[in-house]
Amino acid sequence: MADLLDDLRARGLVHDHTEERALREMLGSGPVTLYLGIDPSADSLHVGHLVGVLALRRFQEAGHRPLALVGGATGMIGDPSGRSDERNLLDAATLASNAAAIAGQLEGLVDFGGDGGARLVNNYDWTESVTLIDFLRDVGKHATVNQMVAKDSVRSRMDGEHGISFTEFSYMLLQAFDYWWLHEHHGCRLQLGGSDQWGNITAGIDLIRRRGGTTVHGLTWPLMTRADGQKFGKTAEGTVWLHAKRTLPFELHQYFLNTDDGDLERLLLQLTLLPVAEVHEIVTAHELAPQERQAQRVLADEVCTLVHGQAATEQARLAADVLFGDGELSTERLEAVRGIVPETTTDGSAVGSDEPVVDALVLAGVCTSRSDARRAITGGGIRVNGRRVGSPSEPVDLVGGRYALLQRGRRQRHLLIVH
Repeated sequence: MADLLDDLRARGLVHDHTEERALREMLGSGPVTLYLGIDPSADSLHVGHLVGVLALRRFQEAGHRPLALVGGATGMIGDPSGRSDERNLLDAATLASNAAAIAGQLEGLVDFGGDGGARLVNNYDWTESVTLIDFLRDVGKHATVNQMVAKDSVRSRMDGEHGISFTEFSYMLLQAFDYWWLHEHHGCRLQLGGSDQWGNITAGIDLIRRRGGTTVHGLTWPLMTRADGQKFGKTAEGTVWLHAKRTLPFELHQYFLNTDDGDLERLLLQLTLLPVAEVHEIVTAHELAPQERQAQRVLADEVCTLVHGQAATEQARLAADVLFGDGELSTERLEAVRGIVPETTTDGSAVGSDEPVVDALVLAGVCTSRSDARRAITGGGIRVNGRRVGSPSEPVDLVGGRYALLQRGRRQRHLLIVH
């Protein structure tokens, strides 16, 4: 089990940690209960959460016992770490709904089955009944303001334009209380998190030592950014989510297919369960023929399968082949793009007129008017089922007697379904 630490280091997943010899001895002595906290600020995890969730899984597969904490209580406060302004406070009903949605996603990524399975916990369950007096007496008296102000997450906010509210200032103590409670009730001895959580983690370590004289541990990994310095998991359109209704499996697959070569090795190491040696082989082969983008394909397939399953990955690959390839279309292939591109259902009259392509383009909203459609066709910018249309009077050939994929330019696509 101690080899796990070497594996994490080889993957670039070690940033800050408590004393290494003691940490190794603990991990090598038998199963260790550990936890990772996630605040339900949205109704879905995003790709930035994958590092931590897969870290739980790596520990579990090495024989340890993970606790996945959904922060129903801390989510009401908002963690100031890594932020320049205060979070919007969510109401209890929204947080409960978000927590339930996130719990479902976690259960698809970490094994919660059986006696040795992971456990899902919500800090609202043990925080709700704690009075202010109890909290100040049992937690607050063990932390000094000097220590709290010295933490990077607090100091950076105090030096910033907006400062930090007392509400967010107290977040560190709430997270410390979580660690103490999990240690007391579950025997938890290790907390994981991103490097921006180190101050909160050490607060919990200090609280446990001061209240019980026990030594526990913490481990963080570097925060992820892309090769261009931008925040990982963000695009021009917004966050890349793990919930299929927020970010389609196809879009998730495409996000990783477009990974910069400079990010490939790190993402393969940290966002997949592939062995380190196999990742190095994949990257070495990629460097010999980068134009084939094989490493990107492996990364996209592995992540999409972890999150959504093999069937979703196969559909994403098939849909990409339909939208960006030049192979012959079939009913099965066009059905793969349903839900990925806009679609319009109509009867056969829309494609039976004197100018069937024009009518189809206007009906689908691909063109704004019949004259706009004619200009687009004359300019060579319209394709139907991959074939360039040369005249408004050309028939619309339906694949399987039902489907027509309309395309304007390189990006605009629409599926016409005739019933």
